[in-house]
Amino acid sequence: MIWLRTLFLIALWAIAALVAQWLIGDPAGWILFSAALAGMLLWRSWRLHLVSRWANNPDTSPPASVGPWDDILAPLYRYTRARARELAETQNTMHGMLAAAQALPDGAVTLNEDFQIDWCNRMARQHLGLRLPADRGHNLLNLLRAPEFVEYAHRAAWPEPILVRLGQQGQERLMMMQLTAYASNQRLLITRDVTQIERLETTRRDFVANVSHELRTPLTVLAGFLETLRDMPEDALPAEQREQYVDMMHEQAQRMQAIVEDLLTLSTLESSPGTDPRAVNISALLQKARQQIEALSGGRHVLEWHIDESLDVLGAETELASALSNLLTNAVRYTPDGGTITVRWERDEDGGARYSVQDTGIGIPARHLPRLTERFYRVDRGRSRAVGGTGLGLAITKHIAMRHDAELLITSEQGKGSVFALRFPPDRIAVDAAN
Repeated sequence: MIWLRTLFLIALWAIAALVAQWLIGDPAGWILFSAALAGMLLWRSWRLHLVSRWANNPDTSPPASVGPWDDILAPLYRYTRARARELAETQNTMHGMLAAAQALPDGAVTLNEDFQIDWCNRMARQHLGLRLPADRGHNLLNLLRAPEFVEYAHRAAWPEPILVRLGQQGQERLMMMQLTAYASNQRLLITRDVTQIERLETTRRDFVANVSHELRTPLTVLAGFLETLRDMPEDALPAEQREQYVDMMHEQAQRMQAIVEDLLTLSTLESSPGTDPRAVNISALLQKARQQIEALSGGRHVLEWHIDESLDVLGAETELASALSNLLTNAVRYTPDGGTITVRWERDEDGGARYSVQDTGIGIPARHLPRLTERFYRVDRGRSRAVGGTGLGLAITKHIAMRHDAELLITSEQGKGSVFALRFPPDRIAVDAAN
């Protein structure tokens, strides 16, 4: 105990002063006692100065040998060290939580009970256009003025999320938002961009509708002719007309079969993993395709071939054959009689390879080009059906290109023709061909 130590020292010096007074005489005792008290005062003042200086920077080690202050500083220093460790652990935990919140794929905004912004993560800034620290303390309802969200925010509870469209026309994003209460009158807003999900759902609905539409026509024709043939007496139709009906039904059945086969091919390309790439002799594939295309053209077009026979690529032979054939077939179908179709297979400037089919056909308006590879998308539905297309050829070709790290390029000018090309990267060139 500090006060007992101090009292004990004063008593010792008092006894020493009495002894000096008795031995030496007056005023030796008083001088010794006063000097002792002054020395004790100065020494303790110096120690107190050291303690005071440490108190201004308690993160450092306390001064050593400060007398009675040692008993005070030691537990105090242990306490501050423990609290410092706890604070460091808490800060690390908080930084980890903030880093995790910043990495969330969803937006998160913390609000007070008046919907004033406290904090938001990076994704929320992208979703809602928020800026920190500039927007801290601002009312979210003044920054996010969507009427449906304002109405949603003023509800007593938020058991379900709400869908809100944000952005300008043509650049709209569909956001799913949900508010929840936490802590003491705090609010948490979670945002999720579901624009792509909506597009996929729209694509799925359009796909089902397009399949139904594409199959409805041949099914209607088949059902009509079958009903006619079933209900009419056998000798009611001349043999030539009956044969015509049968031929038309066969044609529509083949059309349905082609659609189903293309759908199965497209489904296989989308769901199956890519096969191990092997060297494919493209010139041999084009030679086979040439025989088929010349038969399909029937001499109605001028076909020009420029083939580099030494240029091969790594890939799946059956898939590449389908892609090459699809582009050739489209060119023949949409090029008027007497037109020219130029086929090129050559090395590209960057060391890759390029397969292109150029025609002098009807051409495609620029507004249709971005959507040509969509399933069942047709520039002219009547003409597409007349030439026998299923509307899936370019979609299949695009998927094959993607599986081979290639790019499908389409350029066209209405009335002057089109160029459909597949560009393969350098790492898809077979080694023998590259040398």
